[in-house]
Amino acid sequence: MRTVIITGGNSGLGFETAKKIAKNKDYRLILACRNPEKAQAAVLAIQEETGNENIMSMTLDTASLDSVRQFAKAYADAEIGGIYALLLNAGINGMHTGMTKDGFEIVFQTNHLGHFLLANLLLPYMDDHGKIFVTSSDMHDSPMGKMEWRGTEALAHPSQEDRESRLRYSYSKLCNLYFAYELGKRLKEEGSSVTVNAFNPGMMLTNFAPVGKAGAAMAKITMPDRVGDLEKSSDAYAELVTNDSLATTSGNYYDRSIYAIKSSPLSYNEDNARELWQSSEKLCGLA
Repeated sequence: MRTVIITGGNSGLGFETAKKIAKNKDYRLILACRNPEKAQAAVLAIQEETGNENIMSMTLDTASLDSVRQFAKAYADAEIGGIYALLLNAGINGMHTGMTKDGFEIVFQTNHLGHFLLANLLLPYMDDHGKIFVTSSDMHDSPMGKMEWRGTEALAHPSQEDRESRLRYSYSKLCNLYFAYELGKRLKEEGSSVTVNAFNPGMMLTNFAPVGKAGAAMAKITMPDRVGDLEKSSDAYAELVTNDSLATTSGNYYDRSIYAIKSSPLSYNEDNARELWQSSEKLCGLA
């Protein structure tokens, strides 16, 4: 049986993708979620709809490094076995502000740093030919203006002026790509057959989006190329996980489908990706 872990699997894209993967009873799903009650409700809903009893939840809050470490230990202690696919999907939007208990900007830690630590801690459990996906966004290339990499420190501990900037979300999604590309490169150099790729679901009207129906309707007019469809995107995400002929190489950016496109030119800067990796190691205490 193949084990799939999905962070943020109790709602939105994570829930719909989990539900579609679970229709194949050869898959065991672990929903890694911050809220245990909502996670258990999602487990029951998926079991009822798919008939797959191999669905479970485990508590994980990527805004807490302690929570990430506790999750990794709980997984190891459970002796579940290898992980076929790890979907680093949980995230928050740019409306959230503040610093975490670990002392990092909340969007940066939730969307990037917590997942960086989680993936590194779970790497020893990945199956041969396993798959890692990072849910990014086309907002990694912000329509609000040209983005420039100012280093990890500026994102982890932003100035007072930048602590409410909407670009925090865009930079966290750029971090997702740097992380995915760098991890894939490192695993390949080590001779690993685990692949690492990114998936862009597009902007959708889910509980994640900070806009209502009116805002979503406006986005379809002003940014039609950035709007996604929950049904189509979750179909594609599930297919990428379960189809053995897909996602067989690393470094791809799948755009609302099983087809890869190029991400922004800035996202391919290897020096930036290396700096983010090395800084993230230090911030997580992995160095």
